[in-house]
Amino acid sequence: MDGYQLFMAMLAVYICGLICIGWYFTKRQQTVTDFWLAGRKIGTIGIGFSSAASWLTAGGILAVIGFFMLLGMGSIWGFVAPNILALLIIAIFVKKFKNLPSITQAELLEQRYSSAIRAPVGIIITIVMILFAVADIKGFALVLQIFYGVDPIYAALIVALAVSAYVTLGGLSAVVWTDVVQFVFLSIFALAMAFLAIGAATSGSADISSASDLISNVSTDWWNPFIIGIPMVLIFVFAIIPGWITEQDPWQKVWAAKDSTSARNGLVLGSFLVTVVFTACAFIAIGLNSLYPEISAMGFPMGMGLAEPALLTFIVETFSPAVIGLCAIGLAAASMSCADTFATSGASCVSRDIYQRFVKPDATMKQMLTINRLSVLFIVAAATVSSFFINGILDAIHIATFIASASYFFPLMGGLYWKRATKEGALAGLILGGVAQISFTVYDLLMTAPMAPPYLETVHPILMNHGVIVGMGLSGIAFFGVSLLTKPSNVINLAPFFKDVAEELASHDAQEVDDQSLEYQNFLKTLDEQITGERAHLHLRLESSATVNWRKFIEQLREAYPVWVTPTGLDSVYRLIQADMLACVSITRGENEKEIWFASEPQVDSVEMQKKEVFIAYKEVSKALENVGILLTIPSED
Repeated sequence: MDGYQLFMAMLAVYICGLICIGWYFTKRQQTVTDFWLAGRKIGTIGIGFSSAASWLTAGGILAVIGFFMLLGMGSIWGFVAPNILALLIIAIFVKKFKNLPSITQAELLEQRYSSAIRAPVGIIITIVMILFAVADIKGFALVLQIFYGVDPIYAALIVALAVSAYVTLGGLSAVVWTDVVQFVFLSIFALAMAFLAIGAATSGSADISSASDLISNVSTDWWNPFIIGIPMVLIFVFAIIPGWITEQDPWQKVWAAKDSTSARNGLVLGSFLVTVVFTACAFIAIGLNSLYPEISAMGFPMGMGLAEPALLTFIVETFSPAVIGLCAIGLAAASMSCADTFATSGASCVSRDIYQRFVKPDATMKQMLTINRLSVLFIVAAATVSSFFINGILDAIHIATFIASASYFFPLMGGLYWKRATKEGALAGLILGGVAQISFTVYDLLMTAPMAPPYLETVHPILMNHGVIVGMGLSGIAFFGVSLLTKPSNVINLAPFFKDVAEELASHDAQEVDDQSLEYQNFLKTLDEQITGERAHLHLRLESSATVNWRKFIEQLREAYPVWVTPTGLDSVYRLIQADMLACVSITRGENEKEIWFASEPQVDSVEMQKKEVFIAYKEVSKALENVGILLTIPSED
């Protein structure tokens, strides 16, 4: 068995293990929330390891090592520091958005502004996620090309088929727990390579006999993270971090966490784990610089073509086929752990923000799970095709980040904290910033000569990174300026985000429930209750006597009972009677056109009261259905 056959055998075993994890979770999915948010049951360890694994792509790691070799610690501001800082910053904002009843950022923005913004944001996020996944596929393609001379298309197919298999089976639960496995492989690989590269650099030199000698010989400038100058550091920070703190996939993990504490601590843990891997990358670079001094002598950017694959070259020249195969598995884990997250996040926009919201609002849960899985396949396929048209690994990541920063950073973060933000302002910021950034990027790529600095950077430093600072500036000016010139947002849109507004809007008319009645006791037997972290999950699945015309039914329900609202379309209807919207009873269509599902996620200390609210909601829904000749009843126990 040659080296490639050995690798394929190990990869097959590895992928089978991932698919088994996906299969395990597929039987535990009852709702779209289960698929996309893992039933909101993920703890600190799952959030932490998954967050770290999702941001450590194989291509990114190879590029980081290359930048460390050529530029030293001054290079951290282009990728390393934003990775670490973004997770910590998101942890600060956890409490603000953890309890918002959203599955995607586009859905959240519709709640805040209007339906007009949902599709554009959903499309932008989908494009961003595809570009991120491109970097994963290209990184793995580089690994297989150097290790085994394999054509890039086969690397793309391996990632595409593997990720599609376990994600379409297990949804976000499969993503999180396969990420845990994948991070273990990746971190062991990175730490082992750091020791081996340092060891190889010291064993063949008479002047450098120990790791401490090797490290002490590194120049002071190499260690200085601010050697590029504070203005350049600030440009990188403001260009990259806004795009990453508004990236959808970590927000979905926050929404999937069982409570705010788990989400916050998980993100902090993820930031620490990312730091560990990047620290290993720095030591790998030190060892490789000693082994291949001719690469660092070439400088940046001329040496990047050799620095990026330098670790792979070292592995091929040093180790046996079995060890090379294990290294390939470690880098495959890095590729898949990112690609699965981006596929899941992008597919949620395709299925929920576009298909369900605008194509088929009355889609059943069974139909939505099918569309969800097809959307994952679409994202992976689009990334696979795109990987053959984009050359740079980090360039794909940066382009995606800059588009996100310049388009929806201000509408998203401004909408969370500024009541005066309006839908017109959000659309103006989104469109002007997005169009400007895409135009800057295309122009910069067309005007830049091969192996030359980016064209816009030579015009003026403020235009570096494809002009993203200017793009963000235009977006911010449009967002704040137009918001101040237009009518304030409707209180229905403000309620989920600002507690004082929700309290003014919510109905506090008390409705008595006879908790000793036979009807209520039968209801309690049907109600499914689970406690996870700080919240309880109450679910009620009922079937009506006939097919329900969902649109007509919701219109009649809202007319009869004004407390029922549809802030994000007819697919999710809320009984808005309290400030905590996640606790408010919601109804959705079930697996078929006769089923109606009720859900509520109250704080644990208010579960008993909320059970009565679900019962009241059931009575109101039943009455609205009776008006059109349809019965909805609680099945009685024999």
